Amino acid sequence: MSLLDLPFIAAIRRNHALEHATVNILSERCPGLRLVGRSDWDGFTLYGPVETGDVQVAVSEGLCRLHAGEHGLAIHPRCGTNLATGVVLAGLAGHAALSGRRRSWWEKLVEFGVGLGAAFVVAQPLGTAIQERWTTLSDVTGLRVVHIQHSERNGLIVHRIKTAQG
Repeated sequence: MSLLDLPFIAAIRRNHALEHATVNILSERCPGLRLVGRSDWDGFTLYGPVETGDVQVAVSEGLCRLHAGEHGLAIHPRCGTNLATGVVLAGLAGHAALSGRRRSWWEKLVEFGVGLGAAFVVAQPLGTAIQERWTTLSDVTGLRVVHIQHSERNGLIVHRIKTAQG
């Protein structure tokens, strides 16, 4: 059994997949919609200007479409995984360019720029692969929605989607 198969980690990965499916469906229906999501072992939370009824429909549809094998819904291009991947790659590129053998500041700057450019080119496809392999689990067998709670915090609309596994 791998670390990714531990029940609480698998739960987080399934919820992350359902979060992405929900955001993808909401974005299909309302292009330009800006939402932030955060998944955990107990469900996920959406932050942004969306109606509770729309969230309910998108969550249900997302779960159905994932069950039907639409695994691409579990991936989102603006996922924090992609951002983290880009940051790590940029850090590694910067470290590689600025350390090591002696070079002029101009050579280091050029290498740094080339490294950053390469990091940004690679970050999106690598981040997507990381989502597919490690941070989401599109097999949502046994995942069910328990309830959706709407709240407002300092003018920000928040929806907590509580799930259960098994």
